[in-house]
Amino acid sequence: MRSLVWQNPSLNLVLPYDEIHVWRASLDLAPQSLEELETVLSEDEKLRANRFRFAKHRRRFIAARGILRQLLARYLQISPEEINFTYNPQGKPQLASSFKNIDLQFNISHSEDLALYSFNYGQQIGIDLEYLRENVDYENIAKRFFCDSELELITNCIPEQRQQRFYQLWTAKEAYLKAIGKGLGGGLQTSEIKLNQEDNIYLHSIENKQETAKDWSLYNFIPQTNFVATIALSAKKKKLTPINYISQHKFFLI
Repeated sequence: MRSLVWQNPSLNLVLPYDEIHVWRASLDLAPQSLEELETVLSEDEKLRANRFRFAKHRRRFIAARGILRQLLARYLQISPEEINFTYNPQGKPQLASSFKNIDLQFNISHSEDLALYSFNYGQQIGIDLEYLRENVDYENIAKRFFCDSELELITNCIPEQRQQRFYQLWTAKEAYLKAIGKGLGGGLQTSEIKLNQEDNIYLHSIENKQETAKDWSLYNFIPQTNFVATIALSAKKKKLTPINYISQHKFFLI
């Protein structure tokens, strides 16, 4: 797995067709920043935020959705409040039909106080981020949800590397499911992940069919210490551009 060199955003933000932009953002924001982000949310998003039992989960939701609106606003050159979403049956957001002529695809994942956002034009995209929790029985989880060849990828590692390898495979599987709009309900067993000669993961088969998987690309990386992430894209490799989110709200206003 590689660590990315994160850059600050350009004032003239442009997403070329042959690139993926992945943004890294902290959800641990000052109260004033959260209040400003909450003002750009839709009424249904505010209702969802208020349903969270714990305040920290409510704050993270407001930050995550507010930042998503800010980033989309930069790409679409509109205000964050003008953005409308539709949702598939599994709850994956996408731009509403009023944006039907703009094939901007995006996905979001957050764990603890870190969030990642992925954007590209024209291709299905999914991203998954996981914090390396020590209290997770990853070996038994892998036995339940992974195929034999994937289990071997874990057991063949030295003990100190097995946890990270588990999360490497888990995020790849979940990123793929998010890309196709199914989430975990789509079944982790439907995809098989392998390693190539350079020790990089790739999607070997989907529902036991290698032909179906050949056009998919996986981008596996370490976004921050103690985290693992993967992007799944329904296309051959694109250039991956990592960008830091700047927390000053006014920076993103049109």
